[in-house]
Amino acid sequence: MKLTVLTTIAFLFLGTASMLYAQGTYDPEKKLADMGITLVPKGPGASNIVPAVRSGNLVFLSGHGPMQADGTNMTGKLGADLTVAQGREAARLTGIQLLNALKYEIGDLKKVKRIVKVLGMVNSTPDFVESPAVIHGFTDFMVEVFGPERGKHARSAVGMVSLPGGIAVEIEMIVEIED
Repeated sequence: MKLTVLTTIAFLFLGTASMLYAQGTYDPEKKLADMGITLVPKGPGASNIVPAVRSGNLVFLSGHGPMQADGTNMTGKLGADLTVAQGREAARLTGIQLLNALKYEIGDLKKVKRIVKVLGMVNSTPDFVESPAVIHGFTDFMVEVFGPERGKHARSAVGMVSLPGGIAVEIEMIVEIED
């Protein structure tokens, strides 16, 4: 009897939380602020490559790297210079840069309907086989910011012999947004 009551309460709680979440009461920018993260939306630079392109209700974000608080990129090679934990932090930092670009493109992160697809590239030695564990730093961050229904995504995580400027991680993503 107790188990049935507890199960019913749990389903009601989860159902209510899902409904509130679906109704847009979730505020990813507040969540970021609560985490001590301030976004600094960045527009296109001087090159012919833009940080994001919107096509219909999809936003395609170019590959971004792990910019640190001091403005430098986290560099190094997994399997030689960096640990998996350091790689996870690089992936998380890259997530912040992607959200900066996304916010610039769409104006308000409440418009995110779902993180759809992610490609995570890890600068690694040929024998490094933990690229997925590194990119979990990004995936876990997106779920923390957007919740599981919007933050979970399809993903590939691959090792690369090198990345631009020696950055530890480069990630690109596709995001579905509300109209």
